[in-house]
Amino acid sequence: MCEADPLGNAGGACRLLALKKIIKSEAGGLVRFRPVDFRMRSSSGTVATGRGHPHIISLKLRDKNQLFNSMDPSPFIEKDLDDDAEEFIVSWAQEFSPNAPIKLRIYLDQSSAEDSKELIRTAVHNHFAHRAKITDLEFNRLLKQGRTSLVIGLVFLAACLLLSKILLGNKSGTWAAVVRESLTIAGWVAMWRPMQIYLYDWWPLLRRSRIYAKLSHMPVEIVPNRAAPDGAVVG
Repeated sequence: MCEADPLGNAGGACRLLALKKIIKSEAGGLVRFRPVDFRMRSSSGTVATGRGHPHIISLKLRDKNQLFNSMDPSPFIEKDLDDDAEEFIVSWAQEFSPNAPIKLRIYLDQSSAEDSKELIRTAVHNHFAHRAKITDLEFNRLLKQGRTSLVIGLVFLAACLLLSKILLGNKSGTWAAVVRESLTIAGWVAMWRPMQIYLYDWWPLLRRSRIYAKLSHMPVEIVPNRAAPDGAVVG
């Protein structure tokens, strides 16, 4: 199934992700499952991480339509990628260094004309460029929400501390201590959301946006399936 590269390096080993698409038969409305095999193979040896030698993500498909969402009525170059194919490409891209070059190699059972290959390249690039734009919008919206949450949190915290000072002053006693601590805790709880946004939520979106932008410019190579590496499994 998964074999090491010719040099025996684990870094050049292949990885197979067998996914199933649900295809509805035109005759009788029956549902059957068709396996779609996605395989990744990086360049062999230490050269794989060298500058100018990209990591290669390989997809093996029966025809080009398997790469795209069959329910999308958009023109071909504007079609969305199939969810499984997109997740496979993105998940592998996330494992590489942000500065490491990446190439997408698509093996097709059915040969395609050169103009059809260019349409596939354009469609893949357009899809990830659109994803990058949408993610950028989500990132900006998150930062705006963070700023709004920060203002609300600070105002509420100040109000709680001020209310504690006005109502309790320097009073001592169990109930005074409980109320004072409760108002202080309530004020800091209001700061939880902006702290979560600025500490944890923003960087995954930024990283994903950069990956999409990178994939929108990666080289896309379409080759006949007979050129697939030995030992590859084709769905």
